[in-house]
Amino acid sequence: MPDLMLLRHAKSDWRAGYGTDRDRPLNRRGVRSARAIGEFVARYRLMPELVLASPAVRTLTTAQLAAEAGGWNSPIEVVPQLYGADRGDVLQMVREVTGAERLMVVGHEPTMSGVLEYLTGHRIRVTTATLAYMRSGHASWSDLAYGTARLELLIRPRLLLD
Repeated sequence: MPDLMLLRHAKSDWRAGYGTDRDRPLNRRGVRSARAIGEFVARYRLMPELVLASPAVRTLTTAQLAAEAGGWNSPIEVVPQLYGADRGDVLQMVREVTGAERLMVVGHEPTMSGVLEYLTGHRIRVTTATLAYMRSGHASWSDLAYGTARLELLIRPRLLLD
């Protein structure tokens, strides 16, 4: 059964000098949170086989810091369509994945909450740097549909940081 992880980007720095919204970096808390989530994933051996990440600086940095802190060897694929994607776009991307049984999607709100709600049937707000880990009841990603995943864990970085 495929496992899907959704990770919302960590806290960004609204005060930093940046050009467009895509260029907004993480703040210090965001950097710490991304690393803490990466270490958690490694500690519990939940490393993804593939990471799909939005090209936004805050999102891609979250994925990179998490992988680095956790020592993952997972390829991180930048998917331009994830920036500004809606729930349906993300679900279609996931359904098209082949060759990975454990997938992580690193993206934005309200999309991450929308995907989580659709797949589990539960309305849960995905705050910054929150990791949602789901197990699918199907043999392939292409079979994902409403309510077909079970939420195994939801980790917010505040639970991991002092």
